[in-house]
Amino acid sequence: MPQTLCIVGLGYVGLPLAHAFAEAGYEVLGFDVDETRIKELKDKKDRTNELSVDQMKAVTIEFSTDPSVIRKAGVVILAIPTPVDDNKKPDITLLKKATETVAENMSDGTIVVFESTVYPGVTEEICGAILKKSGKKFKLGYSPERVNPGDKEHTIEKIVKVVAGEDEETADRLCKLYGKIIKAGVHKAPSIKVAEMAKAIENAQRDLNIAYVNEIAKLCNKLGIKTKDVLDAAGTKWNFLPFVPGLVGGHCIGVDPYYLLEKAKDLDEEMPLITASRSTNDDMPRVISEQVLSKIGKADGGSVLVLGMTFKEDVPDSRNSKSSDVIKHLENAGCKVTSHDPYIADHDLDGKYDAILLLVPHREYLEMKPKDFAKLGNDGCVFYDLKSAFKKEDIEAVGMRYMAL
Repeated sequence: MPQTLCIVGLGYVGLPLAHAFAEAGYEVLGFDVDETRIKELKDKKDRTNELSVDQMKAVTIEFSTDPSVIRKAGVVILAIPTPVDDNKKPDITLLKKATETVAENMSDGTIVVFESTVYPGVTEEICGAILKKSGKKFKLGYSPERVNPGDKEHTIEKIVKVVAGEDEETADRLCKLYGKIIKAGVHKAPSIKVAEMAKAIENAQRDLNIAYVNEIAKLCNKLGIKTKDVLDAAGTKWNFLPFVPGLVGGHCIGVDPYYLLEKAKDLDEEMPLITASRSTNDDMPRVISEQVLSKIGKADGGSVLVLGMTFKEDVPDSRNSKSSDVIKHLENAGCKVTSHDPYIADHDLDGKYDAILLLVPHREYLEMKPKDFAKLGNDGCVFYDLKSAFKKEDIEAVGMRYMAL
């Protein structure tokens, strides 16, 4: 079993993975093209907040922007972002470039493992083809990441790891390797394509369920009843799934379904449910902005404060955040919009607004009192509580008008 590993890509996925292997006693090399990121990591600082300073100091990882470090490793693991472009098409440009870098620098006999979310076939047919051009011998593996940014409960070692290899021997070696750091256990998939497909459908399933409750929320709004009350009542049945309505952004749920749709298109297969869920969830910024505008009731849209610009609470990750889309809709309607987020650019909250939108309930906002929000509002200010973090009666008791999705 090779004892030296190189993790290529040190973001939300790669860094915790590197830390886990280093903690297990492996010699770990960390490569990234971002010079600022590498400098921060050498100084024991993680801007993603996935690892604390103490955790960084507790292990030894050789961080570098020099791709030649890759040749020292017997196992190279790529944790590269796979976003979609402006047209919702899968963009694997970064993945291909990283694979080219590995191909140029890996040693003969290296096991190359991909953790990026892709559609079935990318690992073997695209990345594998790039590696073959090097003329070097290698083995191919795939183990999709399951990191949930900001989640301190479901950390990497507590989540079952799906592992696959191009052949039985490679799969077994990788299962043994990941088994050293994954306390929850390892699931050996029968093929790389199966593992790729499994990862893609995980987040597509969540997207479907969120789209469902978003549609329920829109209907509840028309009926004049609170969505939270309805979900609380339905949730008393043991098999009712606990999904809540909201904005679907980030690097996974709002992205991965498009990888499935792209592959389906290549195979002349339709996926109407996934297509519909994406349409529903992508339309929610418009729905929310129109709800707020109807309540403000001003010809010029009024002044609006948006609280929360990251894609989820208590993380500094703003990738594919839908708060920005809400702001665009409001500004197009004539609103003067101010945004605030303690994880992006913290500053004092001040001013007077016709509406306050709590789109991302960061801990800092939850620690505020209704009267704190009321100080920021004009008479009759609308308080839009996207995820029903506050009680309607408490907000109305300080003279604000309460709304929730």
